[in-house]
Amino acid sequence: MSGLRSGFGRASLLALLASASLLSMPARAGLFEDEEARKAILDLRGRIQQSEDAQRQRAEQLQQQLDPLRRSLLDLNSQLDVLRSEIAKLRGQNEQLARELSETQRKVGDQTQALDSRLKPLEPQKVSLDGRDFQVEPEERRQYEAAMGLVRRGDFDEAAAAFVSFSKRFPASGYGDSVRFWLGNAQYGKRDYKEAIATFKAFIAANPSHPRAGEALLALANCQIELKDNKAARRSLQDLIKAYPGTDAAQAGKERLASLR
Repeated sequence: MSGLRSGFGRASLLALLASASLLSMPARAGLFEDEEARKAILDLRGRIQQSEDAQRQRAEQLQQQLDPLRRSLLDLNSQLDVLRSEIAKLRGQNEQLARELSETQRKVGDQTQALDSRLKPLEPQKVSLDGRDFQVEPEERRQYEAAMGLVRRGDFDEAAAAFVSFSKRFPASGYGDSVRFWLGNAQYGKRDYKEAIATFKAFIAANPSHPRAGEALLALANCQIELKDNKAARRSLQDLIKAYPGTDAAQAGKERLASLR
């Protein structure tokens, strides 16, 4: 009986142990799965942390790279501001210089015009006389016209003196031929016939093609007539009619020649 109990008890103990073993198997599996999950989570957290650290390092590197660029941009902006200020200053100076230049040009123009006005009376002037064009000095022209004015007023003594003075002062003047012609007329007007004859002969000899050469021959003949030298006068009138036919002087010479016969 005691052996039976002993065998039964042993069997029961084995059964209990088997049951306990079966009951503990799911608990161990759960513990294993929790550990794996925890490791996975820790691993994930580690990778996330590494990624965040890498991103932070990258951000710091970028920040380090951007700081010099930012400072460079600030320096460039500062330089641009300085340049803008200088450009504005230069623009103002240029505008001021442009105004000053314009004012200077205006003043120079006014001064040049005033100078031209003062110099113009002193510049050579073009003259057209007896079919000829030539240049004369203002004073030369003034003296010639003054002498002619004396002739027109009949002041033959003063006119003759003015023409003689003119010839001495301006011996190469373009007025030379005209001066000799009118000098002869002034001498004729003051009854200085011999001097007039010499003047007219010199004028004709030097200028046989002059537009007033025929008039000079007629005046020469008149001087000879006044001196009662009709023979010389007749010869002068014949030369006039032959050398300058068809002119008013030649027609007057014909009439005068007829009156001498």
